[in-house]
Amino acid sequence: MTRLLLLLAAMVSLCCAPVFASQSKPSNYCKISHPSDDEIEWDCHRLKRKETLEGLFGDRWQDVARFNRMDRRHAYPGISIKVPKNLDDISDYSPLPDFLPSRENEAKFILIDLSEQFLGAYEFGRLFLSFPIASGDRKNRTPTGEFRVMAFNRNHKSSLYKIEKTVTPYPMHYGLMFYINPAGVAFWLHGRDVPGYAASHGCIGLYDEAMQKEFYRTPRRPVLDDAKTLFEWATELHNDDGELHYIDDGPKVLIVGKPSY
Repeated sequence: MTRLLLLLAAMVSLCCAPVFASQSKPSNYCKISHPSDDEIEWDCHRLKRKETLEGLFGDRWQDVARFNRMDRRHAYPGISIKVPKNLDDISDYSPLPDFLPSRENEAKFILIDLSEQFLGAYEFGRLFLSFPIASGDRKNRTPTGEFRVMAFNRNHKSSLYKIEKTVTPYPMHYGLMFYINPAGVAFWLHGRDVPGYAASHGCIGLYDEAMQKEFYRTPRRPVLDDAKTLFEWATELHNDDGELHYIDDGPKVLIVGKPSY
């Protein structure tokens, strides 16, 4: 594909903002099913007024957030979340394989399991990083198959979608472009809110609490920065000046599975 087509596709980042109007927010996350849920004993807990992940679980709140594939902005009173009976069962939680023999000759490889709503970054077949994600919703499904990171832009933003109830283009910070569909629409891995369910227009979203504080004014102290961590891991051999860059040697990206809608 020519650089001109790549540039045009990068300008038309249609798929990646969060869905608000077309999809109602679930109130019971216990009903959202992932294959690995059966491996952990958990109870369903409905968050009460003034209850927070930090208040309930102390320094283990990140593990509970990862297990529910959600960020703190979406852990609000009235929703029900999965709470493991033994928090040690989800220490540094990841449902993905620790080793992929078929990828042991690849310096960097990304596996995305839509059924688990999780991403794994591998080095020579061994799991190096693992993050919860938010993939495409029922009407805007994330493509499956094998792709490759072909471009990156730390400061990318949507060319169509806006932050809810504003005219501000939706930020897609730490963007890694991995696919362009026949209509010329680019699909990215990027930072966004991670609500605990498949909620995007097709892109893969990862934690970016710094962005949430800037545009949504919460959380007060950003901690979760998976999008930045993955971006820096994927682009460490390339000069990053904050602009859009095309690359030929980005990590391969394999997307498998189907989300629980």
